[in-house]
Amino acid sequence: MKRFVILFVLAVMLPASAAESQSTWAFFAPDPSQPAAAPDKAPKQVPGSKRSYTMAQIDDLKNPPDWFPNEHAAMPNVVAHGAAGNVLACASCHLASGMGHPESASLAGLKQAYLLRQLNDFKSGARKNAIQVNGKPEMNATQYMVGIAQGLSYADAKAASQWFANLKAQRGWVKVVEAAMVPKSTITSGYMRVAVPGGGTEPIGNRIIELPQDVKRQMLRDPHSGTIAYVPPGAIEKGRALATNGRACETCHGTDLTGVADVPSIAGRSPTYIFRQLYSFKSGARAGAASTPMQAETAGFSESDMVALAAYVASLPN
Repeated sequence: MKRFVILFVLAVMLPASAAESQSTWAFFAPDPSQPAAAPDKAPKQVPGSKRSYTMAQIDDLKNPPDWFPNEHAAMPNVVAHGAAGNVLACASCHLASGMGHPESASLAGLKQAYLLRQLNDFKSGARKNAIQVNGKPEMNATQYMVGIAQGLSYADAKAASQWFANLKAQRGWVKVVEAAMVPKSTITSGYMRVAVPGGGTEPIGNRIIELPQDVKRQMLRDPHSGTIAYVPPGAIEKGRALATNGRACETCHGTDLTGVADVPSIAGRSPTYIFRQLYSFKSGARAGAASTPMQAETAGFSESDMVALAAYVASLPN
């Protein structure tokens, strides 16, 4: 409990979202001043699980918790424990369900060929961090993935991608809500966006503010607890019009946007993540061989268009 109190104090001290620019809000760089958390050795549990972990165990990015081991096949070692150097355990960010959080990605059910291609693009530099600070990549959540992929062996990439491909995406993981005013929020040292307790609200502007449905369960990496994504009023309908104009999205992603062959399913996934990818295609940060169609599609999009598209796609059933 002490850890959560400290987290809330941190959030009150750092209402960063008001200062974020329209291009960086989706990339989850921690706010600069982060007080140290007090030790918390009490065992933690999540609803429905018989397991317990301390916060130190939960925060161990090479040994993340597996609250429901009976819900998936045995994890490859790289998913459960990572590998040498910067290769963190895949389940630490993407969760043991593969559903991930807004700062990472939902991988559950994506085709192995697509996942392998993304890892190869991160490794080669074809897919990189879109946010630069003083000429260097910002140390955001995307930059962690760049480092992980560069240290990942082909054998581990193949094993991890096959494991995530065999998972099934959870329905209703993201709840999309249109709102003109949203809770003030901050990015923690763990790269998670949380609401500022007692911090009031602020205009959403041209952003997506995706928050935990239950902040304590998200901090515990509970694979059964998803997010609520606030989007600007009218965004879902605007996004629907953009997506169905000339059947732009359906041509590659299928009529229900749940994927065709190794073109990924995008329906029902995190709108923050979807926006981040649209932004990266447009900026050239995603430039692998298979990225050419998306670069062409996003060339004429404004950031408002990309927010709307992400809102619409996330609102669909997966």
